[in-house]
Amino acid sequence: MSDRPLLVIRHVPWEGPHRILDAFAGIPVVEVDALAPGATLPALNDVRGAVIMGGPMSVNDGARHPGLDAEVAWIGQALAADLPMLGICLGSQLIARAAGAPSAPGPRKEIGWLPVEIADPRDPVIGPLAPMTVALHWHGEAFPLPDGATALARSAITPVQAYRLGSAWGVLFHPEADEALVDSWLAEPSMHAEAIEAVVEAEAAIVVAAAVVEAVVEAENIDPAAEAAIVAEAVEVIVEAEAVIEAAAEIVEDVAAEVILDEIAIELAADIAAADVAPEAAGEESAS
Repeated sequence: MSDRPLLVIRHVPWEGPHRILDAFAGIPVVEVDALAPGATLPALNDVRGAVIMGGPMSVNDGARHPGLDAEVAWIGQALAADLPMLGICLGSQLIARAAGAPSAPGPRKEIGWLPVEIADPRDPVIGPLAPMTVALHWHGEAFPLPDGATALARSAITPVQAYRLGSAWGVLFHPEADEALVDSWLAEPSMHAEAIEAVVEAEAAIVVAAAVVEAVVEAENIDPAAEAAIVAEAVEVIVEAEAVIEAAAEIVEDVAAEVILDEIAIELAADIAAADVAPEAAGEESAS
């Protein structure tokens, strides 16, 4: 095995292994862009293990990126052969998919530096991060624990942030992140725009939730228990949205963008509110 390279599977140019390769000093590395036209993954016996990187596409995008389906099939064979693998973000979802676990949009995107709680301090890969670490997140989809896997980490809104399945590890957050990685991501227009969008959506959510609280508090003849439940839910939305803003703001230092966030959020909130009350308003006008 000593002469076999470590395989790094990439999906876009800006998502590379970065700090992960620090643990493989002196070991040959071969990189394959799995989504490049005509790309093929090597025979399992030709590599000592695989690091499967992330990408902005969904694991469900096989129709747009046919290479994903071929990659999932290869990963399934690697799982059966007990080939050591480490999947990061999309990579963790691809391993989960090969093991039969679906991926779907989470309750909201996780973008920025956020805490991760480590469930198993004895795990040789994730355990050293116990009991908690602050890591870079950049994902909108999540997945349940694959059958036969052990959960290794969770965050406030994502129950499965890391798992182990045989000799494969899946990690949804980005332990490979360093300054060069963040710089390269923000230099990619689509990544920068996604971070800005996450903050804008969070600020809009705060505006809407605050308006709901105000309306409920001022409403007459509302059941106290119902009022308390609505207010509690709105407060939870505000707290989560503030966490999104704080996390993403540490990444996005575009002052010009941040200056207009409040204005955009208010416009979005107004559109949402108008859509919500439009049927009622139309009914009132017709009645008059």
